[in-house]
Amino acid sequence: MENWWVNALWSITPTVLIGIFFFSVLRLILRADRTERRVYREIENEERAKLGLPPADAADSTR
Repeated sequence: MENWWVNALWSITPTVLIGIFFFSVLRLILRADRTERRVYREIENEERAKLGLPPADAADSTR
């Protein structure tokens, strides 16, 4: 019976490791995208402020 449990563990280990890896990569991609969008929005608002325009968030809400 002990050999059966070892085989079961070895059978499921690659699936679990690939799942953890996939989850980590997806999480990193989504966090990077969110951060990039936030930084881009801040830069855009700074440039709009230099030109005397309202922030992009306020301009989008009027549409």
